[in-house]
Amino acid sequence: MPKIRLEHPIRTLHNEILLPPGTLLSKEALDAAIESQRAYAYQTFSLLSYGSVKEDCLNFFSTPPYATIFLDQKEINDVLNVLEKVQLPIPILQSLDYFKKYDFHTYSHVLMVFALSTLLAEDLIPDYEECVRLSATGPTHDIGKICVPLPILKKTTPLTKTERGFIEHHAAAGYVLLSYYYKDMQHLACQVALDHHERRDCSGYPRNILLKDPMVEIIAVSDIYDALIKPRPYRSGPYDNRTALEEITKMAEKNKIGWDAVKALVAHNRKSKPHYREITISAEKRGIPPSYNVYGVTAEGEKTDPKD
Repeated sequence: MPKIRLEHPIRTLHNEILLPPGTLLSKEALDAAIESQRAYAYQTFSLLSYGSVKEDCLNFFSTPPYATIFLDQKEINDVLNVLEKVQLPIPILQSLDYFKKYDFHTYSHVLMVFALSTLLAEDLIPDYEECVRLSATGPTHDIGKICVPLPILKKTTPLTKTERGFIEHHAAAGYVLLSYYYKDMQHLACQVALDHHERRDCSGYPRNILLKDPMVEIIAVSDIYDALIKPRPYRSGPYDNRTALEEITKMAEKNKIGWDAVKALVAHNRKSKPHYREITISAEKRGIPPSYNVYGVTAEGEKTDPKD
């Protein structure tokens, strides 16, 4: 059970405070929040059929570099088949509506992390049901960002230390929100939300612990990749695909993330679609990062890992 002192409140989309600031995130505190709604069963709904999710995913698949990753119709069908199996509680699906309306970057991000992690899981996890269970955490891993003020999410200049704290708060907030909606703090989605920014060298957040769960790492690698190749308000443009893959390769070289997930990602970026165990990753780095990028730099001049 994480022992985190909350610096900010954790609220639902309906502005209900689940845990106030200053709370020590403990089993007892979380149990109390869950018990307050234990008798209420949230209706679930198919992710594939919700709103314009299917249409939006197909549009995202056709945009470079995803157009190469999803070059094969079989890969698209595999993702759609998993989409059809994923059933999510209505409050979680409503978070997609919130992001689509107010922060489209996050909306497209969570859907593509879902899609990409589904492909990587098929390579790395032999059990199909486990693949589906992991894939279902993709569109929920950033739900904690509903607790981050929109001006901070959309800020184009360096964040202050306080604002950076709000950003990092989304991991614990997601853990609490998903525990509350699933009524189960052991649910895989809860663990993914909490730990998808942890790293193998203990340099991540919110707990600076060793990332050793390969299922969480699949989401983490998908999360990093999609964040790099998409436009973001804090930099002049997205990373080109080669540079993004090189940045992720550097992280594996530094033992921040594992090689299997990285190789699976690189393999899906090749038109020949080799098996990830058969590929060789070049040590040469020729990529050029965006000219302006203040992610990982606070207004006070401190630096953090830019791939957080």
